[in-house]
Amino acid sequence: MSSETDLIKLYSSRILALAADIPHLERLDAPDVTVKKRSPLCGSTVTVDLNIADGKIAAFGQDVKACALGQAAASVVGENIVGCTLDEVQTARDALKAMLTEGATPPPPPFQELEVLLPAREFKNRHASIMLALDATLEAMQLNAKENCA
Repeated sequence: MSSETDLIKLYSSRILALAADIPHLERLDAPDVTVKKRSPLCGSTVTVDLNIADGKIAAFGQDVKACALGQAAASVVGENIVGCTLDEVQTARDALKAMLTEGATPPPPPFQELEVLLPAREFKNRHASIMLALDATLEAMQLNAKENCA
């Protein structure tokens, strides 16, 4: 099988459906914290805005300028992120990275739908784009935690 054929198979109908329906695409008017992440390899970017209450994400907004894989990941994140704690975001982020790079199982609920991105394991140049939404959200949560401890 050629790598072109593999790449075509990577963009499944489920990935394309997720990419076409990303929740929380509006930025927040008054976020507690904002983080923008960029993949240096492909130029994809994701900016997330968070409002945090009682250690949980109370409101989430995102601006996604990424390939279909990055958009699909942002879609799953957007659908499930409200109500998550820093630990839950860290767990999801670490599990997604391990799934892509170490052959680990998909992230636990509520992010198990990231399993749709399993075929991307073979395309290392796509990993950074897939990681953007969770990387940005994790950094935002960490920044907020630091600010509240200072």
